[in-house]
Amino acid sequence: MQKRPIWKKQNLTSVIALLCAGILPADSWAQDVTLTSSDGTVAATGELLEFEGNSYRINTATGEVSLSASDVSCSGAGCPSFEAADADVTLAGTDVVAQGLLPLLLEGYAASKGAALDETMVDKGNRMLTSIVGDEGFGDPIGSFFATTSSSRNAFQALLNKSSGVGMSARRISTREAELLAADGAGDMFDPSQENIVALDSLVMIVHPDNPVQELSFQQLGGIYGGFITNWADVGGNDAPITLVERSETSGTRTELGSTLAGQVLEQVPPVQPGAIIAATNAAAASVVTTDPNAIGYVGYAYQRGAKGLTLINECGMRQIPDSFSARTEEYALQRFLYLYNRADTVNEVARDFLEFAVSDDADAVVAKAGFIDLGVARRSQSSDSQRVRSLLNADIDPTEAAAVQQMLGQMIDYDRLSTTFRFDTGSANLTPRGVLNIERLTKYLEDQPAGTQVQFVGFADSVGKSSNNQVLSVGRAERVLAEMQAFAGDRLAGIDMVATGYSEAAPVGCNISENGRRVNRRVEVWISKATT
Repeated sequence: MQKRPIWKKQNLTSVIALLCAGILPADSWAQDVTLTSSDGTVAATGELLEFEGNSYRINTATGEVSLSASDVSCSGAGCPSFEAADADVTLAGTDVVAQGLLPLLLEGYAASKGAALDETMVDKGNRMLTSIVGDEGFGDPIGSFFATTSSSRNAFQALLNKSSGVGMSARRISTREAELLAADGAGDMFDPSQENIVALDSLVMIVHPDNPVQELSFQQLGGIYGGFITNWADVGGNDAPITLVERSETSGTRTELGSTLAGQVLEQVPPVQPGAIIAATNAAAASVVTTDPNAIGYVGYAYQRGAKGLTLINECGMRQIPDSFSARTEEYALQRFLYLYNRADTVNEVARDFLEFAVSDDADAVVAKAGFIDLGVARRSQSSDSQRVRSLLNADIDPTEAAAVQQMLGQMIDYDRLSTTFRFDTGSANLTPRGVLNIERLTKYLEDQPAGTQVQFVGFADSVGKSSNNQVLSVGRAERVLAEMQAFAGDRLAGIDMVATGYSEAAPVGCNISENGRRVNRRVEVWISKATT
């Protein structure tokens, strides 16, 4: 790995070093550069005195000027340059990961190695080059990382054409994309060694803080983004036209929202409506909404930026609030995973080491610091006055289901619920990739619990078929997870009392009238005996 020095105009020795490193073009000494803002209204021309990765300092006719590298583009032979060939690891994909999470992940990775970020260089093209040096920045180079910001779709295109070794995505790879990569020798992109889930995120529908609307049903949301509802008065707001803030067709964020709306209330993913404001990034979408009282947009959990998040109501009348526990249990409809994908045939030692850190519990604090939801295990009370108990007591259910609910209520108040929730691939007895990761995370969590702690794996089913058959299915799912846990943990959990049970279709967390609702209802929860004081 070649360490990249800071660009400075100093003496002849420094210039020669820059020429050799490849940052300074051979014909650029004493040549002017022009820095231009994205809207073209601001331009400054002069001799480049310094480039420190995040800012330019130039000597103009009126004096020295410093400008942020993220606000301007540089043109001219004297401009510094850096390319993917300069890095050990190349990454490409969505801004959600590239700008929102990756910088802190690299910082955390460096700290875990006792190293330091030697420098980070960015440019107007949303490219970033970061180098990491051992011994707190005074040792040998550990690795360099070059990232470009685009979209989730482009992440997989970059993996396919091998312009990137790691793809950053805000959605799961499609079957077709995985097939194309497999045919190119990239391996099985669904394998946990290549599909790295690094964080959880919730898409939050946001409006201006002064907007009186507090909640929207998915039916109303579909109407707004489908172009059928264009005035806030139609959803209980002011008599004002709705300013629709959208994302590009290739955005993984838009794919997640569109797929959810298509699955619940629309026949297909709605196209971008005429007149909608297209925001290039989550930050740009939040900026529009916080300055326009009539705007509505959608952003990742970490990008609300002072806007007001809306409560969502599904087709069964269940209210969903985008909090971290609901995201971890996968019970919020607009919840999603953030991924780092890698090819199996080109991944190098530096990339593999970084990816192993990114999915470890050592990265949890970094993920939380970035404003996203980490993959750690959270605990929530199931006391008699909890929202969940109240919902079960007020549910309109038939006598057969009522018996299961009463039995469940008698058990659950003695246990807290862990956020760890297991689901299975559709039509399969195999755990989802998240479920495989949950096994390891849960084992580590339970290792720290006192001897004698009681844990129940509690299975549930959807409402399709006879209740008696669903009861068998629910218990069978719980027993399968228990067996997986015992096989993985061995004697590590010898002091923990673990059992499996099931409650058929009781306590649905989704609507059984849709396939997605039935999918989230087919689950195994983890209950743990309340801590003694």
